[in-house]
Amino acid sequence: MMGRQACCEKVGLKRGPWTLEEDSKLMSFILNNGIQCWRLVPKLAGLMRCGKSCRLRWINYLRPDLKRGAFTEDEEDMIIELHSRLGGLR
Repeated sequence: MMGRQACCEKVGLKRGPWTLEEDSKLMSFILNNGIQCWRLVPKLAGLMRCGKSCRLRWINYLRPDLKRGAFTEDEEDMIIELHSRLGGLR
């Protein structure tokens, strides 16, 4: 069978919502060691997740530079300006 190699061996891996403990382990590991290879991160960080799951959790939820919350007034003005100039989805 051809195709992509699986991102990991799925047997025994945890699925579903992340716990605060898992978030803490992942964040601590990455902040202390950096990221060399996402496939190695779960094992080295002591997590029963696959590398892809760790990568997505970091990128979408845990990165320190991730902005959360409402738009600032400047951001809102920029969105309105760009929408009037470029239009919406068609």
